[in-house]
Amino acid sequence: MNFLARIQRPLGIITLLALGASTWMVFNAPLDFQQGNSVRILYAHVPSAKMALFCYILLTLSSIVYLWKKNETADILAEAAAPVGAAFTAVTLASGAIWGKPMWGTWWAWDARLTSMLVLLILYMGIMALRNALDEPLKAARATAVLAIIGAVDLPIIHYSVVWWRTLHQPASFGGSSGNPSITGDLLPPLLAMAISFILLGGYLVVLKAREVEAHRQLEQLDVERMEEDD
Repeated sequence: MNFLARIQRPLGIITLLALGASTWMVFNAPLDFQQGNSVRILYAHVPSAKMALFCYILLTLSSIVYLWKKNETADILAEAAAPVGAAFTAVTLASGAIWGKPMWGTWWAWDARLTSMLVLLILYMGIMALRNALDEPLKAARATAVLAIIGAVDLPIIHYSVVWWRTLHQPASFGGSSGNPSITGDLLPPLLAMAISFILLGGYLVVLKAREVEAHRQLEQLDVERMEEDD
């Protein structure tokens, strides 16, 4: 975890600069001929959705490594990824609702993409609740790892929902069935810049949370050792 301590400050500076530059690009981008000014919401919505998935991928991979190697660092990363991913998922759903009202005429529709994204948020919340509900750290780590791995089945459903089912949601902005972005022209560079900024932001938040989790575990271990000495 010393590596995370070393990269925290430079990563934070780079993230701040990237967010500033990409935000400037977003507010200087042209309006969409159909969506008008509402298109700017997508510059936060799309990167948030991608980061919600990336965080769950990190959570799943860390859970697999923990169950396989019993590596505490992997469990720390899994615990750190859950709240960060939940936050990005909540931003995705909120920004999607704000965009959907003028575009679809409703805040919410039980659309395949929206519903599967809501399931992802429930999975994140369930994983965090399960870890907090179990007093035994090893049991909590194993239980949340298993739940995270099982919940990963939702990821391909989210990604391919606009292909498998008839849906109100627009095609994937990146990595669609054609492999080309559905947003092109002058609207694409700000979206790419914001996507990179959100990746940096997600990484920075995971680093912060991982260091907090590690410090909390160290304090708990010290408390246990102190109680044993007193006995």
